[in-house]
Amino acid sequence: MDLDLTPAERAFRAEVRDWLAGNVPADPLPSMDTPEGFEAHRDWERLLAAERLSVVSWPVEYGGRGATLVEWLIFEEEYWAAGAPGRVGQNGIFLLAPTLFSHGTAAQRTRFLPPMARADEVWAQAWSEPEAGSDLAALVSRAERVRGGWRLYGQKTWSSRACHAGWGFGLFRTDAASSRHRGLTYFMFPLADVTVRPVAQLDGEHGFAELFLDGVSVPDDLVLGAPGEGWRIAMATTSSERGLTLRSPGRFLATADRLVRLARATGTDPALADQAARARVDAEAYRLHTFGTARRLAAGEEIGPASSMGKVFWSELDVRMHTLALRLLGERGLLGAGAPDAPDGGRWLDGFLFSLAGPIYAGTNEIQRNIIAERVLGLPR
Repeated sequence: MDLDLTPAERAFRAEVRDWLAGNVPADPLPSMDTPEGFEAHRDWERLLAAERLSVVSWPVEYGGRGATLVEWLIFEEEYWAAGAPGRVGQNGIFLLAPTLFSHGTAAQRTRFLPPMARADEVWAQAWSEPEAGSDLAALVSRAERVRGGWRLYGQKTWSSRACHAGWGFGLFRTDAASSRHRGLTYFMFPLADVTVRPVAQLDGEHGFAELFLDGVSVPDDLVLGAPGEGWRIAMATTSSERGLTLRSPGRFLATADRLVRLARATGTDPALADQAARARVDAEAYRLHTFGTARRLAAGEEIGPASSMGKVFWSELDVRMHTLALRLLGERGLLGAGAPDAPDGGRWLDGFLFSLAGPIYAGTNEIQRNIIAERVLGLPR
């Protein structure tokens, strides 16, 4: 498979690199899990959108550039290498948007994609429930048919971005007699009439929330796909989540490069230096694998259950890199943002705490290994 970049792809890389060099904030933005940080990140998204860089792979009519998947991966490499801010709109851009392109109506795409690209509307992910986390098919939240639409009932938990977002998306059971994967419908819904209870993280900030829906009214045009087809449609979203879009290689390449520089600066013993070098090699391997996947998708192939392999790889690599960084830093590695002598402004500790969630969200790695065994390798259940 040809992984060499074309002249147009190299020119695109240079354009993105130059723009980021002149526009990435000199100082890190406040945490997006705080009200002020959320708004600061929203302003950054609008700056990206003005240059059609917030969603480069989308069609022009929705705010993008019509870039290829390979060009999007190039953008991501440059973005993370430049130390640019995190993406406050990632749930919408990287999860809901691919599903809208595949299963939404033209009217839904016109209504929701442009404000999503500008972060005028930010989306919360509403999959998990108290008794349905990794086993999403066990959900019990329901939707009742009413004239002209539906009413949503139930509880969602671990809903990312819900504390500050304006919209949510998730599955609800629309056939009371159904069970498991059948009788589910994919809804988009405003959070204005939803009770949102913030969930504190280890750092005290609220990156997640519980959602309580008690008869929230939703019109028919907020159903994504056909009623009862929610499971099939949701699998397209989770494939995006576990595959290319949510965690691009650029994110891990940037971390690996920082880790190698840290190992050099600390003058550490050869064993830890070897681990840092291995992490850089693994990040490059994930990059090459993902570029190959992008070329295959461009040729009309699908990722399918193989996306689970990538999810296991990048999530465990992220934990390994941040754990090694804290070992290299010793006691200083426990200093968080705001501490006078925090290494790299506390980014290593913050990254470590976030990395611990990687093997859990988007389906736990235990579940992903079952999927790999059964659906990729063909092993018996």
